[in-house]
Amino acid sequence: MAVDGVTTCLWFDDQAEAAATFYVATFPASRIVSTSYYATDAQKPEGSVLTVEFELFGRPFLALNGGPHFSHSPAISFQVFCDTQEEVDRLWGALVSDGGEESMCGWCSDRFGVSWQIIPRRLTELLSSADPDVARHTTERMMAMSKIVIAELEPASLH
Repeated sequence: MAVDGVTTCLWFDDQAEAAATFYVATFPASRIVSTSYYATDAQKPEGSVLTVEFELFGRPFLALNGGPHFSHSPAISFQVFCDTQEEVDRLWGALVSDGGEESMCGWCSDRFGVSWQIIPRRLTELLSSADPDVARHTTERMMAMSKIVIAELEPASLH
């Protein structure tokens, strides 16, 4: 037997199908792979969704309807790197809409309670700048933001 990868499993009470459908519609290179259903004499009604296998950016995920025993926490989040402000705005808007919540420094949670970090690649470039003033300025600006706004991070806005 060979180990051939890791799949992220997201536990939901009864929202696995809705969450997987939302994620696939929100992120590019994503699709539903398969759905399984509860059998008779299970903890959920027969025929209700048990799991949804899906891919985000070509990576495997599993959404499980396991009941109300566990909830999501910001202790685990998914980082999504974006090239443009338009990408940041689109993803941020989709994730915080319909009951999601904004946090700080590019973090938010969706309506299912899953935490995300929507990060412009430019942020990581500026944070690792060889110029300590640029890195400090970027950190200070980032700490004051919810959604990251690239133009407000640029060194030109230092003065």
